[in-house]
Amino acid sequence: MNISIERADAPGVRELLELSDAFHAELYPPEGNYLLDVSELLADGVTVVVAREGERAVGMGALVERAGYAEIKRMFVRDDARGTGIAAGILQSLEATARAHNVETLQLETGPLQPAAIGFYVRHGFERIANFGEYVDSEYSVCFAKSLV
Repeated sequence: MNISIERADAPGVRELLELSDAFHAELYPPEGNYLLDVSELLADGVTVVVAREGERAVGMGALVERAGYAEIKRMFVRDDARGTGIAAGILQSLEATARAHNVETLQLETGPLQPAAIGFYVRHGFERIANFGEYVDSEYSVCFAKSLV
């Protein structure tokens, strides 16, 4: 498996985004989905990390640098690749990128109907925080943070 920084419009990434969109659409109504699209992922201050097995994109995540912190977005691993450590590798890559960019705090949002994701983030040192930013009033959001200092 290879994990590297890629463009959001690289081969296979759009398919991962579509699979992620469908996954989230099954769990939450449109107002409960805060998914960045390709154009947003191509913006300055956004780093996209893609995991590949050969040429096949099997997982991804993004780091969005904001004032005072960076937010992890679009973490997703294909069903048939889950449980293999790919998500942990993506997260480690995003954390390394954040550290290289002198980010001191990572924050993220996931949903209450995703216990596996919640458990994953807790196992990797994230702690529950009050909903932040656009998620403040969302009943579909659970937010976490991790200090990198």
